[in-house]
Amino acid sequence: MSETGKRPIEQEDSANKRVDTRTKGIAHIKAEYVVQSGSGAEQRDESASYDDNEGAGERLESSAQGNGNGGKKRKRRGQNKNRDNRQAKEPNALCPKLLQGDVGACLFGDKCRFNHDISAYLAGKQAEIQSEYFPRCPVFEALGRCPMGFKCRFLSSHWDKEANVVLTNGTPRATEGVPLYTVDEEINHITNIAKTDLVKRRFPFEKSMKVLEIIDVLQDEHRATEEPETVSAPTDDSTPVAPQVLARQAEEQAARDHKKAVYLEYKDTRYFANEKKPLDLRRKKILSPLTTVGNLPFRRLMKQLGCDVTYSEMALAVPLVQGTNSEWALPKAHVSERGGFGVQIACSRPWQAAKAAEALAANCSSLNEINLNAGCPIDLLYRQGAGSALMDNPARLVRILNAMNYVSGDVPTTIKMRAGTKDGHNTAAALVGRLVRETDIAAVTLHGRSRQQRYTREADWSYVHETGRALREAEAAFAESAAGQERGERAHRIQFVGNGDVNNFEEWYRQLDTQGLNAGDNVDSVMVARGALIKPWLFEEVDAQQYLDKSGAERLEICRDYARYAMEHWGTDAYGISQCRRFFCDFMSFFHRYVPMGICERYPVLLNERPPNWVGRNDTETLLGSTSSSDWIKLSEMFFGPAEDTFVYTPKHKSSSY
Repeated sequence: MSETGKRPIEQEDSANKRVDTRTKGIAHIKAEYVVQSGSGAEQRDESASYDDNEGAGERLESSAQGNGNGGKKRKRRGQNKNRDNRQAKEPNALCPKLLQGDVGACLFGDKCRFNHDISAYLAGKQAEIQSEYFPRCPVFEALGRCPMGFKCRFLSSHWDKEANVVLTNGTPRATEGVPLYTVDEEINHITNIAKTDLVKRRFPFEKSMKVLEIIDVLQDEHRATEEPETVSAPTDDSTPVAPQVLARQAEEQAARDHKKAVYLEYKDTRYFANEKKPLDLRRKKILSPLTTVGNLPFRRLMKQLGCDVTYSEMALAVPLVQGTNSEWALPKAHVSERGGFGVQIACSRPWQAAKAAEALAANCSSLNEINLNAGCPIDLLYRQGAGSALMDNPARLVRILNAMNYVSGDVPTTIKMRAGTKDGHNTAAALVGRLVRETDIAAVTLHGRSRQQRYTREADWSYVHETGRALREAEAAFAESAAGQERGERAHRIQFVGNGDVNNFEEWYRQLDTQGLNAGDNVDSVMVARGALIKPWLFEEVDAQQYLDKSGAERLEICRDYARYAMEHWGTDAYGISQCRRFFCDFMSFFHRYVPMGICERYPVLLNERPPNWVGRNDTETLLGSTSSSDWIKLSEMFFGPAEDTFVYTPKHKSSSY
C-alpha cells in the first residue's frame, strides 16, 4: 500500500473496473447482463453485424477489389443506397384467373403465359408454412376466404383435397365482384379507371391548370411592380397613331383585364384555412412519416398500440401524377387510421404539387391532410430542389403551398420542415412568419435539426420552442392586419408540432409542458419517429405516464401481430411472404435496438446511447436484441416458415452510430 492508503494504478484488478456512469453516449447495463470482452460472445458492433446475411451475400469486401490493405478485409459502413431487395418471381406461376379453381375463367386459353394445370402447379409448389403462431391461414381466418387460393402457403387450411376446391369458412365477409381491399378494411385505393387516366394523361387537372395560371399572373404582376415604368412621349390627340400601336395597346389592355379577372376569381374561389375540414392535433399522439418502415402494417400496429395520427410514407409527386403503381400504394391506409391519416408528398415545382394534391383529393376518400415534405435531407431530393431545399427558396415554397391549398378541396394542407439547411444558420423561425401571412396552411411540424446534421447530434428543442413562439407572434400580428381580417377568424389556430429525439413519455410531456420562460402554450403536440420504431408501445407509456418493461414474450407477440397484418396486406402466396419477410427484417433493424428496462442501471436509454454487449433475461430477449440480420431472418421464420434459397435481404444502414 502507498502512504496515502491507495493502491497504485498498475496494481488495480482490471476485472473490477466499472464503466463510468457519466459516460456520454453509453447505455449502462447491470453488471450481470454485460458480456465481458474476450468471453467468446458475439460483439455488439452494429457496423459489422449487418454484414452476416448469407442470403444477401453482404459480407466483408477484400482488398483484392482495390482497397490496398494487403489482403485484409474491411467493414462496409454507411447507407446501402443501391440495395436491391427485389424478390425472385415464382417459377411456373399459376394463372391468376385459376386461383380459386375455376379452370374456364381465363380468357386467353392456350395462349396464356401462366400455368393452367393446377395439379402440376401444386406438385412443384413450395412447401407449406408450418408455424406454431399461425397454424391456419391468417387471411382466411380474418376474411372468411383466402384470395390467394391455390397459391397460398397455408393452403391445407382452406382446401378440399378430394374435390380440389378452395373453401370458405361458411360465413365469408367477401362476395364475388367485391374488391378485396374493401373486405380487408383498407381505404384510399385508386380505381383502375382513374389510374389509367393518369397513365394516359387523360385526367383533366382542371383546378391545377387554373391555379397555375393564377400563380403566373401573380408572378407577372410582381415583376411588373419591380420593373421601372417607361415614360412615353406626350402625344397630341390630333396626332395620328399607327394601327400597329393601337393593336399592341389593345392587346396589353386585354391582358391586364384578363389578369384582373383571374385574380378576382382566385379571391372568390380560394379556400381559406377556416373553410376546410378542421385539423386538431392538440396533444395527439402522432407517428412521423417513415420511409420504408412506415408501411400500412406497421401503422396498423401503431394504431393498436395507442397512436392517434399517422402519415403515409413520403410519396413523390411526379410518379403520383404519372399513375405509377408503386407510388399509389403509399396513400393506402387501414380503416383504423380513418380520422387521423395524412399523406406526405415531395416535390420541387408548383405544378407537381398542384397535380399530385388534386389527384390525391379526387381519388382518396379518407384524407385528413396533405403534408408537404420540406425537410427531407437526402441528396437525391435536395439536388432536385425538393425536400429541405425548399427552405432555401421561400417564394417557391409559398407558391407550392398555395397551389396545394387551392386544389385540395376541403382537405387541409400542412408542412413538415427542418430548422434550416446549414448548421448555425436556422431559418425556420423567420420562415413561419411568411407562411402565416402568405399561405393557408393548417399545421407546421418542425424537426429540430438542420439538413446538414441529418440525424446526428441531439435535436435542438430550444429552437423548436423559439419557432413556436415566432409562429404565435406572427399569427397575432396578422390577425390585426387588414389581410388577416379579410380571411376571417380561424376556428383553430395553426397547429405547431415538434419533432426530434423523443423516445420516452417523460420527454414527450416535458416538451409539451415545459416550454421555457414566457414561451406560452406554443407547441400543440410532439411527433415521434425512431422512438416508436424502437419501442412501439411508446404511446401506451404516454397514456399510462409510466415505463412499461415489456418481456421477451410480449415483444414477440408484437412481432406476431406485425406478421399477421403484413400477410393480410401483402398476401400469403410465395411473393407476398417474401415481401412480408423483407419488411419484417426492416422493422427488426430498429426494433432490436430496444434495451430492456429490467437490465438497465439507468433509464431511460436515449436515442444516441448504445449499450455494451449484453444478454437478456432469457433466450427470447437475447435473440430479439441481436444486431445480426441473420437473426432477424431467423425470427421471421417463426412466422413465415424457412426462408427460401432465393430470398435476398440487405439492411438499409450499416453505420455504427456510436
